[in-house]
Amino acid sequence: MKNKPYTSFNLYFFIPFILWMIVGGIVLQCYTKEQLFRFFNTNTTSFADAVMPSVTSLGEGWFIAIVLLLLFGFSMYRNWWYFITAVAATTIPTLVTQLLKSSYMSPRPLKYFSGDAWIHTLPEWPQLMERSFPSGHSCGAFSLYCLLAMLLTPKYKALGMFFFVLGLVTAYSRMYLAAHFFEDVYAGSIIGVCFVALIVTIMNRVKHLFFKQNKV
Repeated sequence: MKNKPYTSFNLYFFIPFILWMIVGGIVLQCYTKEQLFRFFNTNTTSFADAVMPSVTSLGEGWFIAIVLLLLFGFSMYRNWWYFITAVAATTIPTLVTQLLKSSYMSPRPLKYFSGDAWIHTLPEWPQLMERSFPSGHSCGAFSLYCLLAMLLTPKYKALGMFFFVLGLVTAYSRMYLAAHFFEDVYAGSIIGVCFVALIVTIMNRVKHLFFKQNKV
């Protein structure tokens, strides 16, 4: 029998994420979208200007696909259970996010503020105007890193904290690059994690369909 992929609700990822949801919700109640955007977008450094375009790629489809394909190099992930789980956990949240984007058609910061001079932008970065809510990059990043955290074996569970930080930094990059508001990345992260947790739970319940049981 092939080794079954190990999964768990990795507390090193989920506890920080729950705290993020609580703190993020409080922040949204205490400050306006303009105040939050100014804080994250205008506190800039030359180092951040250099790295943020690369950081934001951690939530892009091509990067997510490469990471998930690399896992095929491990024998426990060369099976249909992992393939279906990985595809569902990354495409379903993305489809939901894109549907919401098209439903809300929220203006992005550059359009919302009419391109005011105080907005920090990078000349090489595209100036996006439409379909702001929710953030697709944030959803993609948190979907990927939640899935990876849930796949970590007990020996490496502590890496779940690192994966959470990667998701958070990706979300931050979207505001730094003037592509999204705080509420956009907050909602995107929740969509990504909730759908991944649900999909992995469902796939675990049908895991017996993908692996033959040892006969006693």
